[in-house]
Amino acid sequence: MLKYILKRIMLMIPAILATSFIIYFAMDMTGSDPATALAPDNATEEQIEQLREELGLNDPIFVRYGKYMMGMMKGDLGTSYVTKRDVFETFMTRLPNTIQLAFTAVFVATLIAVPLGIYTAIHQNTWKDTGGMVFALFGVSMPNFWLGMILIIIFSLNLKWFPSGAKGGPESLVLPAVTVGLGFAALITRTTRSAMLDVIRQDYMTTARAKGTGERDVIFKHGLRNALIPIITVIGMQLSNALTGSVLAETVFSWPGVGRLIVDSIAKRDTPMVTGAIIMSCVLMCVVNLAVDLIYAFFDPRIKAQYSQKG
Repeated sequence: MLKYILKRIMLMIPAILATSFIIYFAMDMTGSDPATALAPDNATEEQIEQLREELGLNDPIFVRYGKYMMGMMKGDLGTSYVTKRDVFETFMTRLPNTIQLAFTAVFVATLIAVPLGIYTAIHQNTWKDTGGMVFALFGVSMPNFWLGMILIIIFSLNLKWFPSGAKGGPESLVLPAVTVGLGFAALITRTTRSAMLDVIRQDYMTTARAKGTGERDVIFKHGLRNALIPIITVIGMQLSNALTGSVLAETVFSWPGVGRLIVDSIAKRDTPMVTGAIIMSCVLMCVVNLAVDLIYAFFDPRIKAQYSQKG
């Protein structure tokens, strides 16, 4: 198991290198000049050129990228062009807000989706099943920014139950978490239904019923446990998406998370901040995917045996 974990950690290195290469060169291809954007309005051409030299922008792109990667290997992700703050420190100050939103959204989604997916599978081809699938289709098709604005209009402007944005008390987390979680709930519902339909008519389910096991125990102890692998997979994927891709929700609700940090930095052409934040997000996604793979072993001993064989 330990060797498998180390192998997965080593596989993160090419992913991080590829991500940093693509992002760094993409930011350079925008054609913007950070020195011009950072210089005062009344700055002369000589002052702009001096600022460009201080930032190292006159060096070839490969030289700048090489210096950046050398610094990253030492734990230095650079300094923001705009705020002059360390990129890693800035990212870490935003990360807890994103983690709080992501885990709350996934918890809301799981709380809604798993019972609904089981319910629709049990009542396959009935109006109950159709209603659940309509909800799933609605959730998949609904843009986050539109749902967020509708929730703000209803629950913030009209009913005044929750704040419309920014991070405050626990009540400020409700609307962003529901906005992100409902989209995830639709995907988890469909996956749960599909996984349960695969196992619900298996021979061991029939055997459990023949032994006199109650229907609730048959569904949850025998059926759900054997259907958990694809469900855990999709929940892990949604958690990765929430940690790295809740940009629209964070923007709509002015949530001070990583997604909003990246969007603001792109608008300001802050290359070190954008590159560093996306690299750290890539690392975070790899860690979550590794954790999901390891969780499989707790629910399926066969997978744990495979890990041991790979070791």
